[in-house]
Amino acid sequence: MKGFTGELRRETIFEAAFWAALLAAYFLLPGYRVLGSQILILALFALSLDLVLGYAGILTLGHAAFLGLGAYTAGLLAVHGWGEPLTGLLAGAAVAAIVGFATSFLVVRGEDLTRLMVTLGLGFLLYEAANKAAFVTGGVDGLSGVTMWKLFGAFPFDLAGRTAYPYSLAVLFIVFLFLRRLSRSPFGLALRGIRENRARMPAIGVPVRRRLVAAFTLGAAIAGIAGALLAQTTQFVGLDTLGFGRSADTVIMLVLGGTGRLYGALIGTAVFMIAQDYLSGINPVYWQFWLGLLLVVFVFFARGGIMGAIERIRR
Repeated sequence: MKGFTGELRRETIFEAAFWAALLAAYFLLPGYRVLGSQILILALFALSLDLVLGYAGILTLGHAAFLGLGAYTAGLLAVHGWGEPLTGLLAGAAVAAIVGFATSFLVVRGEDLTRLMVTLGLGFLLYEAANKAAFVTGGVDGLSGVTMWKLFGAFPFDLAGRTAYPYSLAVLFIVFLFLRRLSRSPFGLALRGIRENRARMPAIGVPVRRRLVAAFTLGAAIAGIAGALLAQTTQFVGLDTLGFGRSADTVIMLVLGGTGRLYGALIGTAVFMIAQDYLSGINPVYWQFWLGLLLVVFVFFARGGIMGAIERIRR
């Protein structure tokens, strides 16, 4: 009992220090607020993928489709005169959730390779649809003219990230608390069981398909929130939000941090983005070589990602 209490106390201290460090960065690193807000938003997107991939075990390479849907929803609302941030987040989540639910029945039916192909195809379809509908989305030039109202009527969005950073941090923190509670609930435990051994779960009364549909839809909704947040803080939406590269990068972030751990998504995103920013600053041409080398080292010597390595060191 004493050991469990000590473990719980250490976990609480780690979590408090982690979130306090994110808050302190706003005051200690004012020149990096814009980059910081981007990291927080992509960490939120990685969390949505962790629910789908890390907990439910649904392999996907088209998750950026839901990020783009949320971004275009919030962006189009602002372009057409409704720039209220919070309702924009809800609208982005709703649209992404509807599309996620509609496509989830195709995704959960197949095995891993089928899921990869279906999700990848979905991403390509939405990307080309947005590209063709340039009169709505702006096409390759992107959706400009996104003008957001002041947050709570008092905090304007600016180029320095003074509002974007705390706004993104608050949204990330709320969604993280929700997902942590969900992951420890019977629903979250059922998802872990499905990921580990899908064939045995029906024997204990778990409706496997319904659980996977729910997880995929919820992951799409959270990705939509991240997309809406990205559109609001940058006041621009580009086709890259729907692109395959965005999905692939997020899978790398998740594997780097450690799947199925929540904090792995946050830490992996931060390490990837900071390494990318630093290495590209050193060598704008060959920086991907060093980033690739870093990933190879982590795959071979830190199985389970950064969080897996931390857990082994603690044990």
